[in-house]
Amino acid sequence: MIRSFRFPRRTLWTVAVLLIAAAAAVSIQASTRFSRDDLLERAKVLAGRPYQPRNSKVPASLTDLSYDAYRMIQFDNARSWWGGEKLPFLLQFFHPGFVHDRSVQIFELNDGRATPIAFDPALFRYEGGLKLPVLPVDMGFSGFRVHYPSNPALPFGEVAVFQGGSYFRAIGLGQRYGLSARGLAIDTAEPHGEEFPLFEEFWVERPALGAGHVIVHALLDSPSATGAFQFLIRPGSSTTMDVQASVFLRAGSEGRTLGVAPLTSMFWHGESSGTVNNDYRPEVHDSDGLMVHRGNGEWVWRPLSNPLRTRAVAFGDEDPKGFGLVQRDRRFASYEDLEACYHLRPSAWVEPLGKWGSGQIRLIEIPTADETNDNIVAFWVPERSPRPGEALSYSYRLHWFAETGEGAIQPPAGRAIATRLGRSRTHQPDLQRFVIDFEGADLPQASYVEGLEVVLDVGPGAERVHQGLQRNPFNQTWRVALALRPDGSGRPVELRCFLRRQSDVLTETWSYLWQP
Repeated sequence: MIRSFRFPRRTLWTVAVLLIAAAAAVSIQASTRFSRDDLLERAKVLAGRPYQPRNSKVPASLTDLSYDAYRMIQFDNARSWWGGEKLPFLLQFFHPGFVHDRSVQIFELNDGRATPIAFDPALFRYEGGLKLPVLPVDMGFSGFRVHYPSNPALPFGEVAVFQGGSYFRAIGLGQRYGLSARGLAIDTAEPHGEEFPLFEEFWVERPALGAGHVIVHALLDSPSATGAFQFLIRPGSSTTMDVQASVFLRAGSEGRTLGVAPLTSMFWHGESSGTVNNDYRPEVHDSDGLMVHRGNGEWVWRPLSNPLRTRAVAFGDEDPKGFGLVQRDRRFASYEDLEACYHLRPSAWVEPLGKWGSGQIRLIEIPTADETNDNIVAFWVPERSPRPGEALSYSYRLHWFAETGEGAIQPPAGRAIATRLGRSRTHQPDLQRFVIDFEGADLPQASYVEGLEVVLDVGPGAERVHQGLQRNPFNQTWRVALALRPDGSGRPVELRCFLRRQSDVLTETWSYLWQP
């Protein structure tokens, strides 16, 4: 049945829309049985057929809206799904329009039965005198967001959003939205171009009274693959999502590069790149590094960059323990941005559940001229892709966290907290100088420690001219200073550095790709 709301007096136009919507809704409100096994079978069957793009039911009257006009459409908080039912979660929906030219169908799942949630203009406020023609009740929404009172003393707040392609993101208590995750990446940064799969349908399970989690199911489709996904979302100081996914390739899609558990972020400039375009903010980024916990136990830190050309790097591994795009610098003074609040953007960490076998953690860095474009992608590429009709099934836990407090993911040893590059104008200007700061509770506190050393690997393309290690008495970190001379070949130089005392490794491995 359609949920009933009490509406205030409206214009004749709005009343007409409501009457037409109610009449049309009768044909799409029949509930059906639903289970995860049904979804898996549907994805498999769909993969056995040629790809058929779904007809968009979003009319031109919406896609022709300007940015400012689209912003006049706001969800009415008083119409939140499950509002007034004393359930621990609420749903709110996004209106199609502007660049959101595709819609998704959303179902409420209750006791194994799925009931469509019909588009209803009464769920939204059309401000500024915006007038639209009658909209189809089966149009769907462009996405939805999940609300939860993470703190009992606070009202319901957003914890997760699903909107656009297969994109979704989440936040913990006190965080601001930043980087995104995706269901699947296909051929990212490949010469023939990337394919962007779409979540076409969602099923949201009605939560029980007092439940601390909500479950979302999704059907993915694209020219090359289909997929069945389940997300178990647990809000909190750090929000986690347990993801179960099964992906099926279509015939003729062999050889595609599948990116599992992809994360997408933005890095415009930071401490290693200096001020850009006279921007008053010292740093502008949603994430400042890729952190990897390899299967052999090694922790790796890779500072992000905004390169001149697209570049990709791969970390081969066996049964990785985790990887993520991290916002490690949490000082407001590093960003000086009261609107974007980059110091409050979450980090995202992928924790495999079960063994993933052999493959690569791949990092893609794409040039960007400003902060409006996501230009960083990280994902897992399995060594063997499934054959058409065969399921690639995997599970992982996504952690959305800050660098301190409950749920933070950090290496147990020291970590690199800053990377700076520069050259001297007067003394050996041909040398590239690096300064890397390490911090950690287990690092020595004395200014001189016998046996403490820098372990540095410089790949082909450069030679080490100078290397130094010094304790910083002002912030109790240890600073590594390097001076390198390129060999003139112009090839990228791979660098690795960590601190060791005798046989004890005291820090994660700092990893950097330097382009002379």
